[in-house]
Amino acid sequence: MKIDILAIGAHPDDIELSAAGTILKHIEKGYTVGICDLTRGELGTRGNAALRLTEAEEAKKVLGVKFRLNTRMNDGFFEHNEVNMISIIQVIREYQPEIVLANAISDRHPDHGRASKLISDACFYSGLIKINTKDSNQKNQNPWRPKAVYHYIQDRNLKADLVVDISSFMDKKIEAIMTFRSQFFDPESTEPTTPISSKSYIEYIMAKNRAYGRDIGVEYAEAFTVERNIGVNNLFDLI
Repeated sequence: MKIDILAIGAHPDDIELSAAGTILKHIEKGYTVGICDLTRGELGTRGNAALRLTEAEEAKKVLGVKFRLNTRMNDGFFEHNEVNMISIIQVIREYQPEIVLANAISDRHPDHGRASKLISDACFYSGLIKINTKDSNQKNQNPWRPKAVYHYIQDRNLKADLVVDISSFMDKKIEAIMTFRSQFFDPESTEPTTPISSKSYIEYIMAKNRAYGRDIGVEYAEAFTVERNIGVNNLFDLI
């Protein structure tokens, strides 16, 4: 299955929090999207690995993506090494995305920046013909390099290189986020309080998207950074 966009996140819910609106918008436009979570988020204070996988599957249905898979790297301790690189390359070569969405280049959670570099490097190495990988049926895979990697902005408010209008998809984005109910506000929960479990956290996410939207004159937007220059055919495409 070839797809247009592959969204990769260190943890289940990374993508929902920072790029769900962009995914929903592109699916409505007819593009195909898949998701790859690197870990099961097993070090999260609330919930557990099995529950996170169940929540991720529910979020998949809300978003309408073609697939959602998990490479089962070790949450908190995955390294930038050959084994982890190859696992991402195999996914890239299997689904041949034109665009990859990746974690923030720098963020409060150390996993995010580390995943960002790992994903970006995997996208490059995936195009090298001398790196040999096999698919799930043990067939040799062909090299494939995505045309672009865009890093979604997460907890820290980084300077954006581009923003995407998601005004029509904000409600659906919140619905996707809240499929990870174990992580967010629940007045009946007896689990410890965390920085993202407060009642005001979802309001913060909406305010953040509203702030990025204000720059382009829309109600809500999601923000991204890039590692290379962005090219356009027409200056009016940037309005």
